[in-house]
Amino acid sequence: MADPKKEPIDDIEAAIEEIMGDQGQGDSDEKLQSLDEMAEEEVDHDAADAEEIAALRTERDELRDKFMRALADAENVRKRADRDRREAENYGGSKLARDMLPVYDNMKRALDAIDDELREKATGLTEGIELTMRSLLDIFSKHGITILTPEVGDKFDPEHHEAMFEAPVPNTTKGHIIQVMAEGFLLHDRLLRPAQVGVSSNPG
Repeated sequence: MADPKKEPIDDIEAAIEEIMGDQGQGDSDEKLQSLDEMAEEEVDHDAADAEEIAALRTERDELRDKFMRALADAENVRKRADRDRREAENYGGSKLARDMLPVYDNMKRALDAIDDELREKATGLTEGIELTMRSLLDIFSKHGITILTPEVGDKFDPEHHEAMFEAPVPNTTKGHIIQVMAEGFLLHDRLLRPAQVGVSSNPG
């Protein structure tokens, strides 16, 4: 395939040969003028090509920038969707879990109220309550619910404990737990309910 840019050059060379072989001065002047015009057209054509190439490079760079931005946006959307999905899986049932906590509290009170005499008289009832409590704890474990069980003497932690009262109890350290009124609960790494405790305000 012929190079279109060589055609004007070939025409110029042919015109030069024709001028050199012609003896007429007037014809030579006209042909030289024509030769100059053809050279100018060639220069204009090259300049136009350079401008077109520069415009195409600019457009290419703009399209590449838009493409990279679109890729980044798509990746951010994917990460956000994954995070929302994980949060829905882990914490979607937090309201139901919170509503189940009083059931645990009541079951624990019932178990704490059972003494040896009641256990002998109502063995079936006692075993039924214990079995129900074990089932409830299995459900908690299955769904990522863990129990916060502070001990008397532990340091008060405002992240996990709720101070229900303060009292200057002798032989205790200020800011330490002196009574546990209710256990706390975590759903995975989120607090469902803080443990309810009494805290020492003993100045000594």
